Amino acid sequence: MSYYRHIIVGLDLSDESEQVLARASAIAGATATTAASKISLTHIIEPLTFAYGGDIPMDLSEVQEQLQAQAAEQLSSLGENQGIAAQNQHVLIGQPATEIHQLADDQAADLIVVGSHGRHGLALLLGSTANGVLHGAKCDVLAVRVRPPVDE
Repeated sequence: MSYYRHIIVGLDLSDESEQVLARASAIAGATATTAASKISLTHIIEPLTFAYGGDIPMDLSEVQEQLQAQAAEQLSSLGENQGIAAQNQHVLIGQPATEIHQLADDQAADLIVVGSHGRHGLALLLGSTANGVLHGAKCDVLAVRVRPPVDE
């Protein structure tokens, strides 16, 4: 039986990201007979100009840089908890599914793991990042059903 050598984990940095990373880590450790699979983390930030379509008459580059810095810090914290090296943590700018596909190709990944919130109604009709990743990937994709945190 073959095992996954390189797993790309796409995280949205929500509270549920740890669930997705835990599943990927379990697969990475359980599939290899001699060594755990390599894990790379990624978070994709859509450019603010996409969100606002250029309707705001101001320079958003400083805000975009702050978003990138915050995302890198959060990704670093998650990676540190799992022993994932900084060079395997990627904060990218662009359309999430496209950037994840490109990273998986560039890194020769053989599995992409993303979270799925199981949306219904309008959100389902408009699609999701997990759906976009699934329908363009050249490797296996695992969509982890995330559960909202339980209040204590």
